[in-house]
Amino acid sequence: MKNKASKLKLAIRPFEKKDEHNLILLWKECGLVVPQNDPAQDIEAKLQVQPELFLVGELDLKIVGSIMGGYDGHRGWINYLAVATNFQRKGIARQLIEILEKKLLAMGCQKINLQVRSKNISVIEFYKRTGFKKDDVVSLGKRIIP
Repeated sequence: MKNKASKLKLAIRPFEKKDEHNLILLWKECGLVVPQNDPAQDIEAKLQVQPELFLVGELDLKIVGSIMGGYDGHRGWINYLAVATNFQRKGIARQLIEILEKKLLAMGCQKINLQVRSKNISVIEFYKRTGFKKDDVVSLGKRIIP
């Protein structure tokens, strides 16, 4: 089956500050905003570190996807991968991942990590279909801001 998103003329570009409102709406639509995270604060923090790894996907000048990447010199990370619900299952997320992977590879990255909430089975299955495998690790976290 041919990738439907390629027919959609998806434009992938770096995030711009003017995108913030619409991007937060997209993240809320996709269930990525949780009480302990302030999306505007997350955006501001990302713009201070590797903003070139913060990408949006547009169709007809409307943001329909996003991906936020990071690289610490050892591992790459994916955060805030989102696709508008009416555009899911059309290859948009795969395109965003592929572009980010190329950018990370060019930086010397050899492995990408990501975290998915354990109850989000459909997203876990999506990542498995795109080549990610479950690592035998325990993810631990510690909030250091109130």
